[in-house]
Amino acid sequence: MKTMTCKQLGGACHQEFHAETFEEIAELSKKHGMEMFQKGDIPHLEAMQKMQALMKSPTEMQTWFETKRKEFISLPDNE
Repeated sequence: MKTMTCKQLGGACHQEFHAETFEEIAELSKKHGMEMFQKGDIPHLEAMQKMQALMKSPTEMQTWFETKRKEFISLPDNE
């Protein structure tokens, strides 16, 4: 199991997510982002705007995704 924070995944806070795979951690981050969106959390809304701009370029989005996947893989397992 590995840990990444919301901020590490492009978000706005230090909420920790714990998962076995990058896909799982990305899903946890997405769920958290939706919760923050529903609450109208300004820092998270600003982070989401940056991600939406990134998504306009499939190449840039894929590069970002692969960079974060490599970062996840390189993390030590939680003890």
